[in-house]
Amino acid sequence: MRIAVVILNWNGKGLLESYLPSITQYSEGAEIYVADNASSDDSVAFVEANYPTIKVVQNAVNGGFVKGYNDALKHIDADVYCLLNSDVEVSPNWLEPIRKAFEELPDASILQPKILDLKRKDYFEYAGAAGGFIDQLGYPFCRGRIFQSLEKDEGQYDDVREIFWATGACMFIKSKVFFELGGFDEDYFAHQEEVDLCWRAKNAGHKVYYIGTSKVYHLGGSTLSNMNPKKTFLNFRNSLFSITKNLPRRKAFLIIFIRLVLDAVAAFRFIFQLKFKHCIAIVKAHLSFYKHFTKMYRKREKANFILNYYAKKSIVWSHFVHQENVFKVLEKD
Repeated sequence: MRIAVVILNWNGKGLLESYLPSITQYSEGAEIYVADNASSDDSVAFVEANYPTIKVVQNAVNGGFVKGYNDALKHIDADVYCLLNSDVEVSPNWLEPIRKAFEELPDASILQPKILDLKRKDYFEYAGAAGGFIDQLGYPFCRGRIFQSLEKDEGQYDDVREIFWATGACMFIKSKVFFELGGFDEDYFAHQEEVDLCWRAKNAGHKVYYIGTSKVYHLGGSTLSNMNPKKTFLNFRNSLFSITKNLPRRKAFLIIFIRLVLDAVAAFRFIFQLKFKHCIAIVKAHLSFYKHFTKMYRKREKANFILNYYAKKSIVWSHFVHQENVFKVLEKD
């Protein structure tokens, strides 16, 4: 199995200096690539001077996470792509459980390892944690991370389990599946594009797994912090994009209406917290969604829509009303 570890870079020399050492040391048997998004710093020169075995793919423009990978992967020949953020530190032997999983799980098309917080290595990290899920209304959450609540890693998720979505911070995907699905949707630019990709994969009959015996450490927030209004805009809008594209028509319309109400509640909550820019971001997210609705609707998959897509009816109700912060408690309901 030929694995290509592909690190997307944009003006990230400092991150490459910090995190390439672990990747080159512990990625035996894999080819390592830096996909550069038209950087204006000297990060490419740094890689070429200090890591001659790493191959550089130079993108013509900075198209964000989505277009950056879509453009670069066309030039990389491998059986499996590992899409790895530039702010990830990998651990010894991190690839072996992944190789084993692809061999032993023939229906697995997409995998993710355990994602831990680089700053607190015994805690799960926001972006992916121990595998991604969504609720009936399309709100994403993870084992080990419910909204901003992060669990301590005590071995409770050292398993192999089917999940709904794998994080873009460290995603393994079979190359033939990536191209079969048409890659990431470039209208997302960044954030929740991996949820959409995995949802489309599941509608097409593929499966996504979490491999808890492989672990990496993610710094997080190197592009946009969790509390950046731009990220709020992209998360709310792109979630509505995914609902429109990946659910049966009647169900999609009903959920979009419910989301209009709940997202309005979220906007007012930001007002009470004096986070006015986040409130405006939600309003802009909905306006952008309505503007692009027809375009998104035309992208709807022709495959059968799966109806058992959600792990919880309402993660918002469970978390904010019942104060449930741990995945294992959610599963008991």
